[in-house]
Amino acid sequence: MDQERFNQELIDFLAASPTPFHAVEQMAVRLSRAGFTQLHEADAWQLAPGGRYFITRNDSSLIAWRLPGRGGRSGLAGLVESGFRMVGAHTDSPCLKVKPNPEVHRHAYVQLGVEVYGGVLLNPWFDRDLSIAGRVSYLTQAGDVAHGLIDFTQPVAIIPSLAIHLDREANKNRSINAQTYLPPILGQAQASDKPNFKVLLQQRLEATGVSDVAQVLDYELFFYPTQRPEFVGLAHEFIASARLDNLLSCYIGLQALVAQNMNKDLNEDLDKNMDQAALLVCNDHEEVGSTSAAGARGPMLKQLLERVLPEAQERGRAVARSMLISADNAHGVHPNFSDRHDDNHGPLLNHGAVIKLNANQHYATNSETSAIFRKLAADAEVPLQAFVVRSDMACGSTIGPLTAAEIGVRTLDVGVPQLAMHSIRELAGTVDAYNLHRILHRFFRTARL
Repeated sequence: MDQERFNQELIDFLAASPTPFHAVEQMAVRLSRAGFTQLHEADAWQLAPGGRYFITRNDSSLIAWRLPGRGGRSGLAGLVESGFRMVGAHTDSPCLKVKPNPEVHRHAYVQLGVEVYGGVLLNPWFDRDLSIAGRVSYLTQAGDVAHGLIDFTQPVAIIPSLAIHLDREANKNRSINAQTYLPPILGQAQASDKPNFKVLLQQRLEATGVSDVAQVLDYELFFYPTQRPEFVGLAHEFIASARLDNLLSCYIGLQALVAQNMNKDLNEDLDKNMDQAALLVCNDHEEVGSTSAAGARGPMLKQLLERVLPEAQERGRAVARSMLISADNAHGVHPNFSDRHDDNHGPLLNHGAVIKLNANQHYATNSETSAIFRKLAADAEVPLQAFVVRSDMACGSTIGPLTAAEIGVRTLDVGVPQLAMHSIRELAGTVDAYNLHRILHRFFRTARL
């Protein structure tokens, strides 16, 4: 796959994935097309040598893996010998989540109450065309509980700014009250005729072809901007989109896992080496701490490894020979705020993926894993950068340290540099994602690290 096609499919993936539920659905479709078989955690598994599988949890987290094909039961001898090559990312992004009892009716306006999910940069949410998407749980006509995904697709809401005439200090100092300033406006109605939100959800479910809805029971719904991802810049050197953090990494890891070849950009021997065990894990809830059954601080990956390698000693040997690359976007240097970076560690867009380091283990990178990644990049003839936060500023974190602590695997934190992280519309380079894909493609097919 060349860079142009890679980026166009990235844009399509981002547009089709307004929530973690939709992102996992999109990844599942792509995995199935690539020959991966979906398994269910409640079922007994029969894993075959060379098999390709994936599971989902909570409809919002996903693990896909490929087993080696050489000898031993289920090809496990080869897995113990070389371990897994793992890539991790997260499916969630900061946003506004609809409250359980959301209806607000004030001055003839119909609004919905929202919670702030994660570390949202709130100002950019004003004056945007917004829609609603997520998962709805409902009672069927037969009395069973079922679930479905919905997406209103079209703009159905907006959060208007207060006019500067009514707040003359707005450009100097305006703080945002999340309770009172953020409820989006959906329309107008008299108090006696205000719409029932759950009835609207039932109608939306029925519009998607679900015909047996007796009652909507609950939901997990999120507002999102309807503006499509776009190429930006005089030479189209940027991609502007919502949810680049971190659906960009999910897409990069997925494409690296399923790609059969990378034309002449990589050695042909790599594409013949499909015997190396490889795994992609995309967890939900990273933006709110990862503490959930589907989050990186939860047991999902550990339980998967226990099922693939039930014998503890074999599993321990395999993990010792494994490595995880945690892929989560990095802070690129903003030309208007360059003083927020260490002078020697300011990543630039379109200058390569970023190795993320922190002395206090907010990132899991160490000299061993960094050296391995640098060699992979050099072999692929792909540039790299490094990021260390200023010593007088706090550092964020990723799923890397959490996963390393949970299963004991050596880990590296990397990411594509971006601007406007946690905004409603973020910015990344068109070159960086493709080049990280090339490195991960090589990583997934490297037997000896």
